[in-house]
Amino acid sequence: MDKLKVGISGINAVDNPGPGVGVAKSIKEWNKDISIVGLAYDTMEPGIYMKWLIDRSYLMPYPSQGADAYIERLLYIKNTYGLDAVIPNLDAELPLYIEYAQKLKDYGIANFLPTKEQFRLRSKEKLPEIADKIGAKSPKTFSVIDYKGLQEALNEVGYPAMIKGLFYKAYKVYNYAEAVEKFNAIVAEWGYPVLVQQVVKGEELNLVGVGDGEGGHFGFLNIKKLWITQLGKIWTGVTIKNPKVIEAAQNFVSEFKWRGPFELECIYSEEGELYLIEINPRFPAWVYFATGAGINLPARLLMAALNQEPPRDWEYPVGKLYIRYTDDFVTDMEFFQKIATLGEV
Repeated sequence: MDKLKVGISGINAVDNPGPGVGVAKSIKEWNKDISIVGLAYDTMEPGIYMKWLIDRSYLMPYPSQGADAYIERLLYIKNTYGLDAVIPNLDAELPLYIEYAQKLKDYGIANFLPTKEQFRLRSKEKLPEIADKIGAKSPKTFSVIDYKGLQEALNEVGYPAMIKGLFYKAYKVYNYAEAVEKFNAIVAEWGYPVLVQQVVKGEELNLVGVGDGEGGHFGFLNIKKLWITQLGKIWTGVTIKNPKVIEAAQNFVSEFKWRGPFELECIYSEEGELYLIEINPRFPAWVYFATGAGINLPARLLMAALNQEPPRDWEYPVGKLYIRYTDDFVTDMEFFQKIATLGEV
């Protein structure tokens, strides 16, 4: 029997890393004989060159170039190398994968993804409604489209405040001049509306899980961030079991019948209240933390995609420490030349 070949995107393991390398490590630890196919958008994504982890890499067209070109590229990979399943890990590509999930299955490319309706829940405008349904609070949030609205919202939430795009980008600002600068930057890149959000003080608690699509799940891992980068990405963290976070996650998968991977970003306030800050409809970059703690969520997701019943146990030790680190290695220039000229290596 041929090796199982699994496509994984988000292999941009840079200062703002994608989840792909952590997902690939998890899959390989589950079954070292699986062949990992890296789906890259740039020739300099480090995952391309990690030949001990990613067996073959392909340059993909940007999803904005249209579904036809994207699906054609996936079928080219399937027909020339093989592609049995795919785990997309980037927000920008998920709408395309969700739209064509059944078509990909018809072509023999398995997947396990949220529905369109579930994907829309990631909109920050929906946070108050979702938080209420899952037993959490949400920060004061105002949707604004002009400077007048910006000023009024800032008067309500005070400083510091968060200036956010509807789906992407978030900046903490400390005065009106900074707020205007970030407001303009988000509008230029993503358009209106822009969200102004209250900053809640407290501990940053996150949870990653995989919903089964029927109100249950294939495991959770709850962590506390200890140290973050200037970009707000976790650098060190520790496993915890906060009852309010876990209850909110159970309510989330039950209420919305969530299907596939997800991350809840929360703040546990100084008053002991849980605030839902963000929902990500994919694995986070720190997903390997779950694998290292004994809950291999990427492997369970792959099993679900392949119509196998994944484990549902999720006992893990509290106090496991996660440390991200930078590394370097030297490879041959021919890899770069091949991916740049041929689009595959």
